[in-house]
This record gives sequence, structure tokens and C-alpha cells, in this order.
Amino acid sequence: MSVYHVAVTGSDAADGSAATPLRTINRAAALARPGDTVRVHEGEYREWVRPARGGLGDRRRITYEAAAGERVVIKGSERVTTWEREDGDVWRAEIPNALFGDFNPFAHEVEGDWLVPPATGERTHLGEVYLNGRSFYEVHDRAAVTDPPVRTEAVDGWTGTPEPLPDPDQTRFVWYAEVGADVTTVWAAFPGADPNAELVEINVRRSVFYPTEHHLDYITVRGFELAQAATPWAPPTADQPGLVGPNWAKGWIIEDNVIHDAKASAVSLGKEISTGHNFSTLRGDKPGYQYQLESVFAARQIGWDREHVGSHVVRRNTIFDCGQNGIVGHLGAVFSRIEDNHIHHIATKREYYGYEIAGIKLHAAVDVQIVHNRIHDCTLGTWLDWQTQGTRVARNLFYANTRDLFVEVSHGPYVVDHNVLASRVALEVFSQGGAFVNNLVGGAVRLEQVLDRATPYHRPHSTQVSGYAVVYGGDDRYVGNLFLGGDADRAFRPGSLGHRLATFGTHGYDGCPPTFDDYLASVERTGGDHQRFHGLRQPAYVHHNTYANGAAPYEREKDALVVDDAVTFVVVDEGDEVYVEATVPEAVAGPRVGPVTGADLPPVRFADADFEEPDGSPVDVRTDLLGRDKEPGTSYPVGPLAALATGTSRTRVW
Repeated sequence: MSVYHVAVTGSDAADGSAATPLRTINRAAALARPGDTVRVHEGEYREWVRPARGGLGDRRRITYEAAAGERVVIKGSERVTTWEREDGDVWRAEIPNALFGDFNPFAHEVEGDWLVPPATGERTHLGEVYLNGRSFYEVHDRAAVTDPPVRTEAVDGWTGTPEPLPDPDQTRFVWYAEVGADVTTVWAAFPGADPNAELVEINVRRSVFYPTEHHLDYITVRGFELAQAATPWAPPTADQPGLVGPNWAKGWIIEDNVIHDAKASAVSLGKEISTGHNFSTLRGDKPGYQYQLESVFAARQIGWDREHVGSHVVRRNTIFDCGQNGIVGHLGAVFSRIEDNHIHHIATKREYYGYEIAGIKLHAAVDVQIVHNRIHDCTLGTWLDWQTQGTRVARNLFYANTRDLFVEVSHGPYVVDHNVLASRVALEVFSQGGAFVNNLVGGAVRLEQVLDRATPYHRPHSTQVSGYAVVYGGDDRYVGNLFLGGDADRAFRPGSLGHRLATFGTHGYDGCPPTFDDYLASVERTGGDHQRFHGLRQPAYVHHNTYANGAAPYEREKDALVVDDAVTFVVVDEGDEVYVEATVPEAVAGPRVGPVTGADLPPVRFADADFEEPDGSPVDVRTDLLGRDKEPGTSYPVGPLAALATGTSRTRVW
């Protein structure tokens, strides 16, 4: 096993030893074989790293790592120092198109399936301008560079509520580009700055660390800063390139990196192009929903299974300032683990909008474990869409998002446990087959049937499709959660569908039978085949939850506790540390429910599957937000903390 060293003082004609390092990471990638390590030393590297080969197993990986204690930055951008002042704060630069090669981000629009074009018809481009690391806003005519529009907020496309921009002053920093045959001309406003004296960059490369070939398996990417890539819009019906990712492979580890400023998505665990690429937009003959169904079967035909795809680990990364997603993936994320990441400020610039935006946005998250992540200041924290089966969302900290967790058109079984869901819209369930255990649900809950889209479910722990179903509502389990009331006007625009369907607590399940036997008794035996199930909501298995501040229980809940005293939980962000400051009465802090296991959770109806760990053993939901294990036979407070003090408390949760 060899170690190849790379340094900014090196030469690609060298042998890559510590004494005579290589100059580029790509040269080292061309030499590295299974079991080898590419060790990159301090400095800035402007290249798209495209591994030439992968490892041969978990013990024979190819590892790319920053040298210990050294800051290594890999960028998809190039510096521009040829700015000429035009007028006041407006400067102009002419950039030879040769710099871009065969991909000029300033010539490509953000486009594809499920993107919602603005009413004005103006399209955002993949190009970007950065001043000292901060991205600018694009404007769509030359005059607007001199007189940029003042923006302080944007309307969230899903909730309809106005959202403040994270830094309204930054909207004065704008750019406009015209692409010619040989030159791309960029005009930009630099209020109070000289772009030739400061660090000004433009994005040039689509990705930063991303293979162009499939099935380069068992690669580790560790310890880098990865930034400024012109990644395209990544819906589930298209190729999904990211700033970094495996590109349809198995067994990658992406850990301990700082990843930021992807135009669309940062980490991609997504699908590849042969299974469909924006056909709904390009052809206009079928909805994206239909093409997405087709992509599932197309993926099966090219080896979408545990042996060839997925089983990645994404951990301890800091991911921020991306336009679409922190982590994205359709199909390719199966059997993966996403843990200990800090994801923030995703899609908060609001330069474009579509239905595929979130801190984490996964389709077909089969047996994916999303554990102990800190996700905040995103338009949507985590969105699990289609085929959420065997999925676990545990011990995560969600706060200051427009919406925290959305599970759509899935059939379970999936488990959401010991999370803090503290944003004003905490939980949206357009699915069935979920188990919600020991969560703090501090915002609105929105439930919705989906009767016009049948989506797949699988054999347990497999990508093999078993069948399809629509979402009738119900078939969910709620045990040991703490629900807080709130203001629906703050959660959704008054009069909107979300506002009409928003609840605080579980009373949105009113009308569901409390047991499976009660459900079966409601099914008419003489009404034809499938017609007799129409209009019937499925069981709601709801017990031992606590409700405060106006939140209300399911009408047939067992052992519900409704607290009249005020209860407060406030997430306090102090940078590297996060605290929960709580004020709770004795009734809330006292023991209410024991550890939950798979034996306590009835099997889901459509997939006819039990709640299990990825290895097939019964799920064990006993570890709290802070990593403390609960003892069998002992009762604990509701919510994510196994120990909760009566009165006022302050607990570090990150």
C-alpha cells in the first residue's frame, strides 16, 4: 500500500513521495490503486478531482485525505483579477471562454423537472461570482447592476409565507453576464470594494470531487474544504451530480469535510443519467411522477441492489450555503448512514424554487439511517420522498427552519425518534407506516392523504419492488412524544391549504380507528374488491403522548396527558454549542413511558413489514438525544431527553 503526497509546491513529474510530492490531486488519483492513500498538503487546489479507480472492499479502500492539521481547500472556481471599473461600484471583466472548456456555467440555466419557473420568465444561471467567499445575486439585465433591486425577504413557495433573507445587505452585490462566441463578459457591483485587490472568484467547474465513471467503489474523502461548484438542478428524474459524491457506486465514506457553495447540491448520493434525465420537462408528454416510476424499474435493470449501489457513510461534515440541497439522492443512497453532520443555510438565498429543496432530500431511502445531525436555517430540514422504508431518523436537532421534517408518499415502516423538531412547522406526514417515538414536536403538524399517486414499496431490506399503494392516511404510531401548541398563522399563510390542515398535536388523526381490528370491522365485505377500501382511513396507534400550550390529542388516544401549565422549550444557538432551555411542570418531567422496541409497534399494512433494524432484528428505540440508553422496565419522561428536570433547565444538546 502506497501513500502519494500532493503539495502546491510539487510537480506532476515527481514520484509523489513526501520528499518530492505531486502538484495535482488528479495526478495522484491516476496513480492510486486499491489500498493506497492520497495525502494532500496545505494549500488551495483548483481542480475537479475525478478518481480513476475505486477500492476493492472496506479494507482495501482508496483514501483521499488532507494531511493532519493542515487546511486543504479544493475549489471549482477560478480567481479573476482583470476587472475594469465602469461606473461607481460597477466593474466589468472579460473572461476567455477557453477558461471554462466545454462547460460554461454562465451559459447554462437552472432547469429540469419539478423546477418552478418564476412568473417573470427570468431564469437563474449556474454561474456565480464570489467576493471573499460570499456569493452574489444574479440580476437579469445590465441596468440592474447599477441599480440593484432591494430585497429583504422572499415568499416560501411551499408555505406561502414571507421569509427574511439571511443577509439583505448582500443583495446589493449582484452580477450579470453575457456569453459570446469567445468571451464571457461579467458585470458586477462591488459596493465599497476593489475586486482586483480583494479575492474575487467565479465558478468554472461543475463538480469538485466526483467521478465521471460509475462503480468506482470504496473511496474515502476526508478532511477537506470543498467549495464553489456549478452543480445543476438535481431532481429525482435526472442525473444528480453534486459538488462531491460517488456517482452510482458503493461504499464511499465522506467525512470530516467542510462543504459549501454548491449552486444546487453539495453531497450527492443520487441516481445516474441512463435511468432518465428530465424527460418530463424535455418531452412534455408524461408527468414527472410517471417518469420517476419508470426510473425505479430502469435502475433495477442496471443493478440497483445492495451488492452494487449505496452503503455510503456521510459523517461529521459541515455543509452550508447551497442553493438546493446539502445532501441529495434518488436510489443511490440505499443502505447508507448519514450522521453527525451540521447542515445549515440551504436554499435561503431563494434565487430559484422547485419541489426538490431541503437540507437532506432523499428518494428511496431504503434502510438509510439519519442520526444525530444538526439541521437549521434551511427552507426545509429533511424531506424523505417515496419509498421511505426501513429508514430511521433519530436524535437529530432541527430548528430555525421554515419546515423541519416532511415524509411524502411512502408506506413504511420508518421510525422517527428522539428528535428535536423546534421550527414553526415541525412535521408534515403525507405518508403512512411511520412510528414517531419520544420526539419534541414544537411546531405545527400537517397530515394529508395522497390518493392520486400510487408509489412503490419493497420487500424488507431490499430494493426489490413488492407493490404500489396510495396514501389513505393513518397507519401511523405515536408513542411518548411531547407536543407543543402554536400559531397556525405563523406556520402557513392564512387561507392556504397548509393553514387549513395544520394542527398542533395528533388530533389530525381524529376519525381513524384505534386498532387494526376496528379498521377491519369497518371494511364492507360486499362492496366489490378495492372499492370497499375507498374513503377509509387506517388505524392510528397513539398512546402515552403529552400535550401542552394548546396542542390536542387524538380523540381515542390511550393515556394522553394534557397539561394546562405553560411549557417552553427554546433552542439557543451559541455557535459550536447548542442548548435547549426548558421550563416544564412536574407532570411533564415525570416518568411516563418505557423504552420502545419493535414488539411495541404494530406492523405496517401495505408493506406487511415489521419495524426492524437494517440487520432484520427488532428495532430498538431506546437511545435518547444525548446518546444515553434507557433501561428496559424503567419509565422515562416523554420527549427526546431521558432526564428532564422539573422547572427551568439548560441542557447542552450539541
